[in-house]
Amino acid sequence: MGPTAEDHPDNQFGVLRDGSKSGDALALPRVQCPNHPDAILVEDYRAGDMICPECGLVVGDRVIDVGSEWRTFSNEKALKDPSRVGDAQNPLLNGGDLTTMISKGTGAASFDEFGNSKYQNRRTMSSSDRAMLNAFKEISTMADRINLPRNIIDRTNNLFKQVYEQKSLKGRANDAIASACLYIACRQEGVPRTFKEICAVSRISKKEIGRCFKLILKALETSVDLITTGDFMSRFCSNLGLPKQVQMAATFIARKAVELDLVPGRSPISVAAAAIYMASQASAEKKTQKEIGDIAGVADVTIRQSYRLIYPRAAELFPPDFKFDTPVDKLPQL
Repeated sequence: MGPTAEDHPDNQFGVLRDGSKSGDALALPRVQCPNHPDAILVEDYRAGDMICPECGLVVGDRVIDVGSEWRTFSNEKALKDPSRVGDAQNPLLNGGDLTTMISKGTGAASFDEFGNSKYQNRRTMSSSDRAMLNAFKEISTMADRINLPRNIIDRTNNLFKQVYEQKSLKGRANDAIASACLYIACRQEGVPRTFKEICAVSRISKKEIGRCFKLILKALETSVDLITTGDFMSRFCSNLGLPKQVQMAATFIARKAVELDLVPGRSPISVAAAAIYMASQASAEKKTQKEIGDIAGVADVTIRQSYRLIYPRAAELFPPDFKFDTPVDKLPQL
């Protein structure tokens, strides 16, 4: 091994191995050669040294290799890659999921003369960790079915862990709690989904998810923002294949109807569906109540009831720049 930076005769300014001066406490740690600070150092992986390519000075030694501890050959053990050992760390599980699980032996050396396995796990996964893992898998599956992003899955997992550790919902099915946590996470992240949409990807009834939803809000002492018609408008119109002009008109109609207090006590989803129906009937892209109801998850009669409330003042609800294909006085009277 060559000379080190501390042994170098020109090292009279107290340059440390990290490249900073001993008196400069605020300097950022940087490994560099004292004689050639701009030189790109070469790492000798075998010896663990950082070497200056200009003068051969060993600037840093005992460098830790952060690469894989195994070599992988493409033609050997195609199904078992030893370059990584164990699962990735999961901070949501107790102990960080850093335990080592010994798999079942396959060769003769794995068993004694009585046929018992020689190597066994001293500690198996706890029942609480197993329950949480199953819930996390269910949450991920539900989120994938309705195309929810990763940040919502992570928030849902954290909510479920808090509820599970508090043991405040004992007696409730974990799948029901997971579904309610997913509903809460969607609303907290500003992309709310309806109860029916969550029910469609879950095995739990709407009533049970609603009960768990209220209990979780009370147990965690948290709250969610009130849903509005605008939260669903773009998604419903996109699924119906309506153009941007109709979507903007439906959004304007729903907001104006709420401001004028034309739909008191009505669900924002039913108001949004009625606004979409009115806007589509006034445009060239007409949609039936059944088509809108299938997408919004509301019954035809619910759309008709909300539509009847806003129809008498339809002329005031449309935006001024809307291009009518069907005049307001020709709109269907349900």
